[in-house]
Amino acid sequence: MKRGIGLVLGIAVLSLGLRAAAALAQQPTVIRLGHVGFPGSLFSISSEEYARRVNAALKGTVEVKVFHSSQLGSDEQMIKGIKVGAPETFLPSTIMSTVDQKFGVFEMPYSIVSRAHMKRVAENKQVQRLLLEGLPRQGIRVIGVWENGFRHITNNVRPIVRPEDLKGIKLRVPGGVWRVRMFRAYGANPSPMAFAEVYSALQSGVMDGQENPFPQIASAKFQEVQKYLSLTGHVYTPAYLVVSEDLWRKLPGPVQATLSKIAWEMGDFARSEGERLDRELMGKLAPPMKANEADKDAFIKASAPIYEEFGKQVPGGAELVRLIQSLR
Repeated sequence: MKRGIGLVLGIAVLSLGLRAAAALAQQPTVIRLGHVGFPGSLFSISSEEYARRVNAALKGTVEVKVFHSSQLGSDEQMIKGIKVGAPETFLPSTIMSTVDQKFGVFEMPYSIVSRAHMKRVAENKQVQRLLLEGLPRQGIRVIGVWENGFRHITNNVRPIVRPEDLKGIKLRVPGGVWRVRMFRAYGANPSPMAFAEVYSALQSGVMDGQENPFPQIASAKFQEVQKYLSLTGHVYTPAYLVVSEDLWRKLPGPVQATLSKIAWEMGDFARSEGERLDRELMGKLAPPMKANEADKDAFIKASAPIYEEFGKQVPGGAELVRLIQSLR
């Protein structure tokens, strides 16, 4: 009798263990997608839409979970962590020029003239080869080109109409060599700073101003602590969906294909949303800030030395600039 009961109990425990193991095996692969944008930013809108599309297409196989507002670290921390799979994916912009200097081509003032131009650049096979093919050797892979947007300057000192108006202004910029060099050439005093720290720096006066696209400005509520909004549109910055190469190699081919297909499709979505937000947010930013137009011809003229320096210092830089300009 005791042996029979023991045998039944043993079979029951084994059955429960097998069911638990099967349930565990069926759990989807969780992919964390980190970014520094706040809720309501274009980063947040695009990431959430990507997660929705992927989770619907790969239900039960992959689950993308979005972490906003630097919850997984600053851009600098995530660009290092992505190489070891922590996080698995993230959405950088300017910081990519620290991975490969050629990405600094998107820091060249007024190099991208419209979203239609950016679409042609993002989909051009030669551009993709020059910018993307070498990244897996560094432990990362770009599977989509989205949008950060056209950047404008806000500050608490004066309206910025011409480059000389920036003289002496303490300006927060994202991490990246070429944005710093550009604003130094204009006479500003630029300093890289994590996005999560910018509001308090502007509020306290540690920084006089910053430069970002409308959706980043509005979602971070910089209009609460800035007086002037100067419509310089000095740089268009793409955003890139970056995935850990180590994770990528572990994923089945069909999963890779779905993740990549949706990521590239999201480029059109992000650019369309960026255009919509630019239209809608202007009225929310000015007022309270006082808006002014900028003399873009003066900025373009003052930018010539930056192009020359980029072409000399970055291998293949001049070729890349010419290629992008040819796609206007």
